[in-house]
Amino acid sequence: MGFFGSVGGRVVGAPSILAADFANLAEEVRRVRDGGAELVHFDVMDNHFVPNLTVGPAVAAALVESTDLPVDAHLQVMRPDSLIPAFVEAGVASIQVQPEVTLHLHRTLEAIKNAGLEAGCALNPTTSPSVLEYAWPYLDYVNVMSVNPGFGGQAFIPEMTEKVRRLRELTDLPIQVDGGITAETAPLMVAAGARVLVAGSAVFRGDRAAEMRKIVEAGEGALGDA
Repeated sequence: MGFFGSVGGRVVGAPSILAADFANLAEEVRRVRDGGAELVHFDVMDNHFVPNLTVGPAVAAALVESTDLPVDAHLQVMRPDSLIPAFVEAGVASIQVQPEVTLHLHRTLEAIKNAGLEAGCALNPTTSPSVLEYAWPYLDYVNVMSVNPGFGGQAFIPEMTEKVRRLRELTDLPIQVDGGITAETAPLMVAAGARVLVAGSAVFRGDRAAEMRKIVEAGEGALGDA
């Protein structure tokens, strides 16, 4: 069973390294692990699908070697299929793609799963959950973007809580949320049905362990409202 298959009903903290100090990435991940992080969110951006350019398979491979936490690669790129083999080789545990630009989604998800990884889809804020109607059998998790992808530090889009509720009505798969997740917004998303909390700026702007723990505990406090 992969990581997402084991999430169950618990709340998981997943720091986004987009906001981390890349000169000390291994140490940054160690600190958030001390705060209860269970997954590392690895943003891959190509300056085409999103207006930013980040890191690739070589950095992912180095990170995988330096931590025992699973690494979840989020391919915010125009041609995800061309990068999947390299990220499989890098040793990531899961790969998520954007259905908005994935030409043959079934083929892409099958390629990820056939490589032994968990497969996910990330939905932009205005992308309807209905786009996944025929993809459910090939998915292990779904990511609701609560900001527009491309940059950290953006403001949380409150309407995404309703989107999470809608997804929870459609599937029992783990729902990840990414963008503007803080100790204030995490409970809203958990109450709506999310269980995997991706947080970047809110974690890496202060004491890494303390901020990670604060977000997870805030989310856990809303489990009774879910």
